[in-house]
Amino acid sequence: QAYLVESGGGLVQAGESLRLSCAVSRRASMLEPMAWYRQAPGGQREWVATIIRGGGTSYADSVKGRFTISRENMNMGYLQMNSLKPEDTAVYYCNSKPPDRVDWGQGTQVTVSS
Repeated sequence: QAYLVESGGGLVQAGESLRLSCAVSRRASMLEPMAWYRQAPGGQREWVATIIRGGGTSYADSVKGRFTISRENMNMGYLQMNSLKPEDTAVYYCNSKPPDRVDWGQGTQVTVSS
């Protein structure tokens, strides 16, 4: 089993940036591909971005051009979030895609004020 720890969230103003980190322990290969998801208050968890082995990436339309997913090695992933908007407010999680192999971590809260 792999274990996931997300970090880097916080409270920012609209237009600012944050960089989220995803630390994967033990069987990091289970997070292939690696993805980020988010869950807004009262909403369902939604997919945000994916990175595959070899570096190919894909993004939800709502974050395309503002967010960048990357992976330093099998054990560390990142989500660079620029030009943040209030609607980006959510708890952010990393996991595989589809997220059917690894238990969810605790997530990291991102709050964007207007």
